Amino acid sequence: SPHSRTTPAAPGARFCADHGSVRCRPAVSVCLPDLVVDPYMIQVSTYVQRVPMYSLKCAAEENCLASSAANAQDYDTRVLLRFPQRVKNQGTADFLPSRPRHAWEWHSCHNHYHSMNEFCHYDLLDSGTQQRVAEGHKASFCLEDTSCDPGYYRRYACTSHTQGLSPGCYDTYSADIDCQWIDITDVQPGRYTLKITVNPGFQVSESDFSNNIVRCDIHYTGNYAHVSGCSMTANQEQQTSPQPAGDRRPAVYCAEIKTISAYL
Repeated sequence: SPHSRTTPAAPGARFCADHGSVRCRPAVSVCLPDLVVDPYMIQVSTYVQRVPMYSLKCAAEENCLASSAANAQDYDTRVLLRFPQRVKNQGTADFLPSRPRHAWEWHSCHNHYHSMNEFCHYDLLDSGTQQRVAEGHKASFCLEDTSCDPGYYRRYACTSHTQGLSPGCYDTYSADIDCQWIDITDVQPGRYTLKITVNPGFQVSESDFSNNIVRCDIHYTGNYAHVSGCSMTANQEQQTSPQPAGDRRPAVYCAEIKTISAYL
């Protein structure tokens, strides 16, 4: 079935003694997903683009632009910091949408269902104060297996029936697709930090929340963005917000339960 997976306990699987939101038994590995963002892909493929408003109608509908765009005319130009994103599930279980299937949202502009309304947060921060300088947005996504490591196979697609991210697989978004950006029209030249957070609200349980954030150093000249130092950083919110808000599935023990069914 496309909605289930046989996942045996893997060597080196994480234990969740330090993860307060998961009920674990001592010395038993738990089948959970673990999402990580590829920092290298962001560093080599981020760029600045100027786009007229008439080409951003869908993006405006999906709240992907700064609030100042509400007063812009069709031929006004928005300045976008575009970047790709590749998220890997390096865990031992499927990463499944936090919403049940009947609650998925149809996005007519892009002709697909979004199964999570907050899969990622995109923020641009002042490099010194770490205060937000641009109106980053909460990115909703249609989850699918874009590609997989050798020995793993794609099982989820961007459809109304099956969405998710399998172990060993990647959900990849190139920098040229709608909403894969931060609107920096109102940002002055300077040095900033691009912060990308996956599963920001802890809506889906993971074996490790400490690896969900990538930060990059951005030197914005007004025309170009020089990107450097992209790296995975610790999630400071993990200690204060450990409980996933939307995931009510019980913990699954690899040693005891062989099949993990999708939450659909």
